[in-house]
Amino acid sequence: MNDAATILLGRYEQVRARTEQLAAPLSPEDQTVQSMPDVSPTKWHRAHVTWFFETFVLAENEPDYAPFHDRYGFLFNSYYESIGPRYSRPDRGHISRPGAADVARYRTDVDRRMADLLAGLDAGAFEKLAPIVELGLNHEQQHQELLLMDIKHVLSCNPLEPVYAGRPAAGTVAGPLGWRSYDGGLVEVGHRPASDGTFCYDNETPRHREYLEPFRLADRLVTNGEWREFMADGGYRRPELWLSDGWATVNAQHWRAPLYWREHDGEWTEHTLSGTGPVDPALPVCHVSHYEADAYARWSGHRLPTEAEVEHAARQEGARPDDSGAGVAWHPRAAGPSDGTLRQLAGHCWQWTSSAYLPYPRFRPAPGAVGEYNGKFMSGQMVLRGGSAFTPVGHTRASYRNFFPPAARWPLTGVRLAADEPIR
Repeated sequence: MNDAATILLGRYEQVRARTEQLAAPLSPEDQTVQSMPDVSPTKWHRAHVTWFFETFVLAENEPDYAPFHDRYGFLFNSYYESIGPRYSRPDRGHISRPGAADVARYRTDVDRRMADLLAGLDAGAFEKLAPIVELGLNHEQQHQELLLMDIKHVLSCNPLEPVYAGRPAAGTVAGPLGWRSYDGGLVEVGHRPASDGTFCYDNETPRHREYLEPFRLADRLVTNGEWREFMADGGYRRPELWLSDGWATVNAQHWRAPLYWREHDGEWTEHTLSGTGPVDPALPVCHVSHYEADAYARWSGHRLPTEAEVEHAARQEGARPDDSGAGVAWHPRAAGPSDGTLRQLAGHCWQWTSSAYLPYPRFRPAPGAVGEYNGKFMSGQMVLRGGSAFTPVGHTRASYRNFFPPAARWPLTGVRLAADEPIR
């Protein structure tokens, strides 16, 4: 095995082990529950990412390939139409078999075969295969974050208020909201090609230029305490603050607070992976939809940033992620005192932008089934930037484009305000 293959296999083993570590606190029963159509059972995530390697790597490259199970492709295909039919997404929780232990055996088998395949590749074959393996690893890291988002929703539905892991985040101070100013002008947006072959998704390309007017970004995320002021001022009852579709959703879904907030005898509590406790005013507000973020921004007299503004500012600031990330802090932390930088860029909440998820100029999806990964979702979704406390360490970058429908609240999403610089 050449050095590059050894490095890639080591990364493969690390990512795959991390998925199992995240599932370890959960019982087989926990791993089977689907609490709403957007949530997938934990065991499904574990199996789906395994199916990805079996389908896109082993099936096309393993001598004498045979599937681990001839029906797993139907059960664990997510949305790849060109691969074949698949089981209904809203019904994944109906599948009691294969169980969590069966999925573990599936993962072990595919891992063994992947190791054998990578060990036997010559330099030319490795160069051809490495990009799809790297895509599979980044895909699995995305599902690690989804696994945490989904099990948080599952456990929130249990009146016993079970704890997944860790202790509740402790608020210190958020500090007064400050602002960072940026000149704007003609800026470059999108992934910057690197000689070291740094990974990116196809939706981060091609790099192109956009013109920005001078703007400001809030130096930290909106806090729970500030959100309480929005609620107290009738924020969820004032139609003039809301986009039309947002107002219709507020009324249809009876929203009156962020997703995991509950009121008991006039006091608000918040469900987290580390348990349920009083809403901490110093922590960032999270699990709010784009509609809520936009309404709050309008109420505050500001706006949401564009994705190009956030990327430009992140590059100006050095685009460093904070040191949280999945497994260190299971919830966003307080910003702390102002330090003159753009705080909470990553490691806390994905941050809604005002940008619709659309292709960049001259974008072309990859050929074949993997081209379905991003491009076909470029309709009816909004872009988020940054990274959350659930995002795997090392998985964030300035050009990363996350996306969800505007009504989505189960992702770990928050709010950063923006404003126009006065015309001089």
